[in-house]
Amino acid sequence: MTIQFDHTGKVAFVTGGGTGIGRATAVAFAKAGACVAVVGRTQAKIDETVHLIEQAGGRAISILCDVSKEKEVQAAVATTVSTFGRLDFAFNNAGVEHGGIALTDLSSTEWERQIGINLSGVFFSMKHQIPEILKQGGGAVVNTSSGAGVKGFGGQAGYCAAKWGVIGLSKAAALDFAAKGVRVNVVSPGFIDTPMMQRFTGGTEEGLRTVVENEPVGRPGQPEEIAATVLWLCSQEAAFSTGSNLVVDGGQTV
Repeated sequence: MTIQFDHTGKVAFVTGGGTGIGRATAVAFAKAGACVAVVGRTQAKIDETVHLIEQAGGRAISILCDVSKEKEVQAAVATTVSTFGRLDFAFNNAGVEHGGIALTDLSSTEWERQIGINLSGVFFSMKHQIPEILKQGGGAVVNTSSGAGVKGFGGQAGYCAAKWGVIGLSKAAALDFAAKGVRVNVVSPGFIDTPMMQRFTGGTEEGLRTVVENEPVGRPGQPEEIAATVLWLCSQEAAFSTGSNLVVDGGQTV
């Protein structure tokens, strides 16, 4: 897929940048001319994303960070600004899934992990990203929710709660900063062919068939298709869009 947006001279901060949607989006930002901070919890994976960007002639840094820890997020944003001199875009995409667990069987530890990474991580990220974006006169933030943020899924109480929360958090932030030039939007992917989805389906042909049967378009999405959506939401072509939740799921939640 060819990304046609021009983000030359801009700086993007991408969490969960070591695999899947995060990696595809980091690479897409770089191809569009942006410098990229690739943020994640596994050094080897974020380094690999940086290597892919540099191989293609782009500029990127890897930053080890657990987004559920505010001080680490604050430090990651500071490192980005000290390296590249500014921050224009943020894609808060880091997330974790859990297996099918009924609410009454969901441990408090797993609940806290879901909320900590999937929801608090977005809060901490925006809290420290937006002041830097404001220094540039504005920019854009895109947060990752999910199809599980717009409808219920059995066995996914923790994940659903966090992803619904991302949408409400983002809408509130959009209103807080709309008049100041910072747009905050949400992308809600459906079944996307990523390592997370492979874990969710058990990595089997039968699991994949189940996914495809639940996609009206007859196939899972590709990470690059979400990346293209994120780059559009950060572009001037989307200048009138803020507080929106763009569901990209092949019709799954229609």
